[in-house]
Amino acid sequence: MAQENDLVLIHMEDTPIIFARIENIEPDIKPDWYHVKLLMLQIPPAPVTWILRSAYIDGAEFTMGGKRMRLELVICPDSKDDDMKNKTEEKDNSAKNGTGKVISLANLKKR
Repeated sequence: MAQENDLVLIHMEDTPIIFARIENIEPDIKPDWYHVKLLMLQIPPAPVTWILRSAYIDGAEFTMGGKRMRLELVICPDSKDDDMKNKTEEKDNSAKNGTGKVISLANLKKR
């Protein structure tokens, strides 16, 4: 189950719409239901509280206002990912070989 401080991507009708951070999860009076306080990561950030079953917090589909909704836990990519490693090596090699390109900010400002 997603936990406090986890980042989730909220889907509506199979379309990702917004990221949110789980601020708090407290049990509801009904068994297996929870008050989930989410901080919607928008400008300005907006706190909301949804009452959800544990299965919904885990990513099962539910409806809200007749719309299909789903929470997807966001996992931070591993910084040792091969793609990131390759890009870093390419940058290092271009810097060592002197093949990097210098861009003058002064020239860009004149345009």
